[in-house]
Amino acid sequence: MKIDKLLLSTLAGGVAYFLLGFLFYGVLLMKFFESHSTANLMKEPMAWWALILGNLIWAFFLAYVFSRWAAVSTFAGGLKAGAIIGLLVSLGFNLSVFGTSDMMDLTGTLVDPIVNAIMTGITGGVVGWVLGMGGNK
Repeated sequence: MKIDKLLLSTLAGGVAYFLLGFLFYGVLLMKFFESHSTANLMKEPMAWWALILGNLIWAFFLAYVFSRWAAVSTFAGGLKAGAIIGLLVSLGFNLSVFGTSDMMDLTGTLVDPIVNAIMTGITGGVVGWVLGMGGNK
């Protein structure tokens, strides 16, 4: 695994994940998730450093798994793998949170993993594409 491709794919994936999060959660589905939250969950002001770092860590996770264990080096391969990872991780997390807290109703709990699967799929596609640039990993 080349460290430069790992870092570049992490950066590209982090940017993609950040922009997709803004699009889905900050614009398209903001009202939906507000209506399915049982409490005001928005932090004011937002801790931007934590959000950006979280996006980069999520992208690094995909880049590391794709390059080290899964041999994903195409957009299509990353899209599929990312969507599956995003769905399963988010569904497991959301159902655990739903079972132990009162932050979101069941509808929001089940829709969020679908949104996360789409976002992580596209991010995985970007990561896979960057990893495959130049022909060798």
